[in-house]
Amino acid sequence: MADVADWPKWASEEVEIRPADPAWLRLGDRLRRELDAALSRWLVAPVEHVGSTAIPGLAAKPILDLQAAVANLDCAPAAVDALGEGWHLVPPDLDARPWRRFLVQVVEEVRTAHLHLLTPDSGRWAEQLAFRDALRANPRLVQRYAQLKQELAKKHAHDREAYSAAKTGFIMSVLREPVS
Repeated sequence: MADVADWPKWASEEVEIRPADPAWLRLGDRLRRELDAALSRWLVAPVEHVGSTAIPGLAAKPILDLQAAVANLDCAPAAVDALGEGWHLVPPDLDARPWRRFLVQVVEEVRTAHLHLLTPDSGRWAEQLAFRDALRANPRLVQRYAQLKQELAKKHAHDREAYSAAKTGFIMSVLREPVS
């Protein structure tokens, strides 16, 4: 594996949480429609805007997260070609999540979007939608999650993987039984 110093700038960006931006929902909807069109030959369900930018009022990294249901993950290289300039496929062995293929959109050396290619029968497809919907329905969960994200971003500013891993307990508690 290449040394982190050899990675592109966008691959090792700091974790930065920004206040909620209502534009994220509009941008997510526009990107979702663009992805639906560009990836139509592989999709088995409409693309979904998931992640923190899909939750009104939630502070987040300013990166749109979307997920696309595909019949087979082997379409990832062709999907990147169809999406065109600015999209990068993270090598599956580097991503280390065999249940998905992970694409990153980069504009001017900065991440702007993530696309998770998943099969619709993967547990992750339903979990990401359930978590998004639980937060959309419960402003108190949004507040608690925002506070956690801020704390974790300070603690793990230079380690995106640790930041993501540290959110898992909260996410799993919401998926098990949404807290009111």
